[in-house]
Order: sequence, then structure tokens, then C-alpha cells
Amino acid sequence: MRIIGIDPGSTATGWGVIERARGRWLHVAHGTLRAPRGTPLPARLAALHAALAEVIGCHRPDAACVERVFVAASPRAALVLGQARGVALAAAAAAGLPVSEYSASQIKQAVTGSGAAGKQQMQLMVARLLALAAAPPSDAADALAAALCHGQAGPLAALVGAALPRRSGRVRSGRFVLRQAR
Repeated sequence: MRIIGIDPGSTATGWGVIERARGRWLHVAHGTLRAPRGTPLPARLAALHAALAEVIGCHRPDAACVERVFVAASPRAALVLGQARGVALAAAAAAGLPVSEYSASQIKQAVTGSGAAGKQQMQLMVARLLALAAAPPSDAADALAAALCHGQAGPLAALVGAALPRRSGRVRSGRFVLRQAR
């Protein structure tokens, strides 16, 4: 299984691809996408979509996961971040990938054991878990961490969903709400 993690941003979007082989997660590739400075927002979003489509086409993941927006410095920043996140979701869905979403605290918890881990701690843990020679840049590390989170949580969520009785609508299980397909 190959997973692409995406950490959307208005100026920089991190991406990371991991693959399951011989019982462990291996690093495939990672990077940071930056739109040209000074270009209007629609052009930046179009460039982000094209670049993500190219990365997805090149690495051919089986699934995608995107970090959820949590808080931004201002309402305008939150809107722009939300638009970048929408582009990431659209690029993955357009490629036919199943897309999962995780909050920053879920990702940090899965990778470091603490939902309040700092950027440097995340970078170091990602490097350690994927046996990288050096810590990746923070946006790419966040994307790789999202992919690792999905690698751990995705199969578990599928198992839980399969074990629950079929009902229409929502199924509540502890803190999680699972939507079942009909």
C-alpha cells in the first residue's frame, strides 16, 4: 500500500509518500510545493492543483490523507488555508484516491505519542520512523506524519467500520463518528 500525505498551506504545501513493505513503512519521496510569489490567489491555487496532480501521477499512491484546518491567525488566513486544503482534496479525489482527513493533534498523537508535540519533535520522529538520514523540512515532515497516521489509523477504522452493524446514517463509536456507505 502506498499513501500520500498532504499538509496544505497558502504559501507552502508539504507532501510525502510512504509505502508498506516487509511489514514496515518506508519513505518513498517528499517535498514542498510553493506557488510563485506575487501571483493572484486563483493562479496560486491553480498552480498548486497542477503540482499536486503531477506528484500524484508520478508516485501513484493508493490512498491520500490531508491534514484538517484547525486555527489560523486571522479569518482571511483561515479562508485562504481552507481554499488550499480544498485544492488538495480535489486533486486527490480527481485522481480517484480515497481521501481521509486527520486533525493536527491526531497526527501528532499517532507519530509522537503526544497530541501537543512541537514541529522539531515531529520532524525528528518522522526521520526516525522512516529511517531518514536527516529530518525533512517541516511542511514535508507534517505530510509524512499524516501519511504515517493514516497507515496506522486507516486499517483500524476500516476494521471498526466492518465490525459495526449496518445502519443508515451515522454510527457513533466512542469519540468517532463513522459514516457507513449504503
